[in-house]
Amino acid sequence: MVRLEDILEKVSSYNGSGNLDIIKKAYVFSGMVHEGQKRMSGAPYLSHPLEVAYILSGMEMDPITVATGLLHDTVEDTHTTIDKIRELFGGDIASLVDGLTKLSQITFNNKADREAENFRKMLVAMANDIRVLVIKLADRLHNMRTIEALPDEKQMKIAGETLDIYAPLAHRLGLGKMKVELEELSFRILKPEEYRKLKEQIESEDEEMGQYINDVKAILEKRLSDYNINGVVTGRLKHFYSIYRKIVEDNLDLEHVYDVVAFRIIVDSLKECYEALGIVHSMWKPIPGRFKDYIAIPKQNMYQSIHTTMIDPHGNRMEVQIRTHEMHRIAECGIAAHWKYKEGKDLSEKDERRFAWLRQLLETQKELKDSEEFMKTLKVDLFPEEVFVFTPDGDIKEFPTGATAIDFAYSIHTDIGNRCVGARVNRKMVPLKYRLNSGDTVEILTSQNQHPNKDWLNYVVTSRARARIRQWIRTEEREKSIALGRMVCEKEFKRYDLDLNRLLKTNTLENIGREFFGLNNVEGLFAKIGYGKLSILQIVSKILPPGRLPQSRNVWISRFKKIFQRSKKEFQEGVIVDGIDDVMIKFAKCCNPLPGDRIVGFITVGSGISIHTNSCLNVIGVDQERIIGAEWASTLQSARPARIEITCVNEKGLLSEISTAISSAGANISNADVRTEDKKAICTFEMEVQDLNHLRTIINGINSIKKVVKVERILG
Repeated sequence: MVRLEDILEKVSSYNGSGNLDIIKKAYVFSGMVHEGQKRMSGAPYLSHPLEVAYILSGMEMDPITVATGLLHDTVEDTHTTIDKIRELFGGDIASLVDGLTKLSQITFNNKADREAENFRKMLVAMANDIRVLVIKLADRLHNMRTIEALPDEKQMKIAGETLDIYAPLAHRLGLGKMKVELEELSFRILKPEEYRKLKEQIESEDEEMGQYINDVKAILEKRLSDYNINGVVTGRLKHFYSIYRKIVEDNLDLEHVYDVVAFRIIVDSLKECYEALGIVHSMWKPIPGRFKDYIAIPKQNMYQSIHTTMIDPHGNRMEVQIRTHEMHRIAECGIAAHWKYKEGKDLSEKDERRFAWLRQLLETQKELKDSEEFMKTLKVDLFPEEVFVFTPDGDIKEFPTGATAIDFAYSIHTDIGNRCVGARVNRKMVPLKYRLNSGDTVEILTSQNQHPNKDWLNYVVTSRARARIRQWIRTEEREKSIALGRMVCEKEFKRYDLDLNRLLKTNTLENIGREFFGLNNVEGLFAKIGYGKLSILQIVSKILPPGRLPQSRNVWISRFKKIFQRSKKEFQEGVIVDGIDDVMIKFAKCCNPLPGDRIVGFITVGSGISIHTNSCLNVIGVDQERIIGAEWASTLQSARPARIEITCVNEKGLLSEISTAISSAGANISNADVRTEDKKAICTFEMEVQDLNHLRTIINGINSIKKVVKVERILG
């Protein structure tokens, strides 16, 4: 187990004048409040905060951060309060601990909500102080190193979350070394058989690989020396997860993955980086399309290096990375390589720009209330791969892989995005859904008559574009419903000899809306009528005396109920809608909700209530006045349709194996479609399942099939 002395010695080695007393005090307090607690492995609980603090000291973080590593679980797992931490350790540490503490005292509707809110809180804390995330990553790294003590199911969940969220976050902060370890540990848990086979196969060739690495190193060192370049050359096997991804994505066997070895040349100056590049290209033939200059165009996470892939003397592919010593330090440690708290100074303007992605991420996430949609968008925003494109003026913009011309338009300005009608990419006209590629020069064309539509949500990938499109749709929907409601009032009031303009001048309608329906203004009343949530008779009954109401009113209501009851019989065992009886209900085909999904009702005009998942794009963008609470009835027996998309290696017999897995889980396949692209097969299955748990069982079964890359439920 790590000792306090190990941490203090580490901190002293890079920060001799640092406040070691705060670390000692945090150690004593943590030991006191965690006394008697054990980890799942049986080790004393204190071993965990000690390891986290040691990881942080290895990243050369400031004493405040290291001390917080010792205290990070004190509020969550003991009776300690934030006020107590503030009293003993000051506001900085209290703020960091609070940002790390899960929302354990707040009641959520379900586990998904709790997890989403924990990430949301962490994002808010990150925006104020990025050290929150650095500590959280150190915490997750040690938990992954000791994950074997947990039940298998929990190991799978934590490893999946680590691969989807925490490894990309480490990548975003430039913590390359940590990102790789998180990926390797997750891969070992999620795909144990593939990990074992890959490890055994590579280790069986270890001696041969070692000799090959030594030979190439010697050749490179001699040639650099001939040109008076003092370069440090290292060679290593690529990481298992990186090799596995290449095997799956390119449909290869390990013996056909030729670039499993990577070499790195570290030189003293920027000038020598390009000189070294010229030397290696003169020695071996470079492969077109495999050259990337991240020195001239750095990644957003501060990473700088030259990457090139060449054919070695034996005909094998060989990757070489070239960088300076400072670039290497930043590539390994990212933000920790020049953390502002080391000097007690604020980040420079250049460094602030490097973390603009975090501010933007937080801004767009604020609008996502649904936990499933929040987590889905968060994963997109933490993309591990980027494309770099140019504006017509030569400015560089960075986007996630798969971003479209619409994403580019919204990155410039909201008005440009809302009015974009097309794009010129490399001087050629392309549609708005064109996927951007690195090196593209993009020019957006706009029109005053253009406006966003819901289809755009199927193409965009950036949260900024998605949020702006939804915002426009919500505003437009409300304006349309207000206009429709006013038109209905104007027409229907005449049947009762009522004058709409007079009722508006006397504030009669506004008063009715406020007194009887809790609405603040007459626009809200019109909107409810336009949505079909209020009827004209409900309004008229508040204006006219009972004797003047039409005799046919009760007959009309009776007919209304009969119409709804005809349809209700079909679904009366399926869904319960808040506060409404005898209402027509139908399931939305756009998202095909399943029992177990969180659902809402969407009030349509003249067609009753449509049931959607609460993350469905068709209800996220509408005014909340049309949304009504709904839940599944416990008596539902019938099967429901569900669709999944499977990405796998295009290999003979694999489709049969997938079909067998679905049938074995007790599901009936009603439709199947298969297409191929880039050595992969994309399989879409429509089937009948009992509920969400049934679907998850099917997905887990398919995921266990070798050479299946991913399985996703199709909601729209």
